Formats: sequence, structure tokens, C-alpha cells
Amino acid sequence: MDRTLLLNATFEPLGIVTWKKAITLVFLQKVEVLSEYEREIKSVSASVKLPAVVRLLRFVRNHRNGVKFTRRNVFLRDELTCQYCGKRFDPKFLTCDHIIPKSRGGTAEWTNIVTSCIYCNLKKGDKLPEESEMYPRKRPSKPDNFYILRLNMGVKDLPEHWRAYTFGGE
Repeated sequence: MDRTLLLNATFEPLGIVTWKKAITLVFLQKVEVLSEYEREIKSVSASVKLPAVVRLLRFVRNHRNGVKFTRRNVFLRDELTCQYCGKRFDPKFLTCDHIIPKSRGGTAEWTNIVTSCIYCNLKKGDKLPEESEMYPRKRPSKPDNFYILRLNMGVKDLPEHWRAYTFGGE
């Protein structure tokens, strides 16, 4: 409950800040509070509810170039599920598979890499999907920052106050 969702002026999620940072932004009049937790912080002279969601009053350009391409983020995107057999695994039993193998000119990028269990990766080898008759269950794509953040946190950990501002109100 010590996290606050930070939205851009356009209501686009920018990230998560601590409640201390959120209260500082409120007192500096840089954000407006859209939702509050029940919990209060009290001082000698004031009592303030913890902000759950704040929105910047001025638009800021989000300079992030998207999610960093790493094994861990590929596994998160694919929800620790082999894209060939559909089974969920512990990360130590997973690999990253090139849909178009490197030996055939495939590149290491979001749209050519999927999570694969060790068995399926060995079975597919350096073949194309049509040669191995092994096709990914879903088309790989580059996730956005907030998608990975959501997966890192776990859906069950998403505070109720945030739901109206993230992921279509899920």
C-alpha cells in the first residue's frame, strides 16, 4: 500500500512512485490526486490520506524506448509458458527460441523470440516452424512498459484503486 500510480496529464500510466514522492508532488502542486487509500499519515498539524493514484498537471514526454529486451522480460511476456507445448515452467527449465533460427537469418528481437521449454527447443532445433510443424501459440510482440510492470507485480497485487486507470479497467 506504499505505492502510488503516477499518470501523465493524458491519463497514461507512467509508473509507480512511493507515497512519500506522491505527497511531495501534491504539496509542490505538480499533481492532482485522483484516488486515495484509507490509510492516513499524520503530523502534529495535519493529516493526509495516502494517494493511490495521482495525475501530472503538465504533460511529460515519456523518453523510455520501451521494455528492455532480456530473457527475463521474454519469459514475463509469455507468462513463463512454453509457446509450443503450452505448459508453464519454472524459469530454470525455460529457454528463448528463435522462431526463424539464427542459422537461417533470424534476429534476436521481440517479434522473433518466444519462450520455450528445453524439450520443445531441442525438438524444434534449427528448423522453421513449417519444417518442424511447431508453431508458437501466440504471435510474439514487443510489450509496453506497463504490461511488464503488471506482470512483475502480478494481477492479484494490482491495487483496486488503480484498476480504472490501467489495462482497460480489468
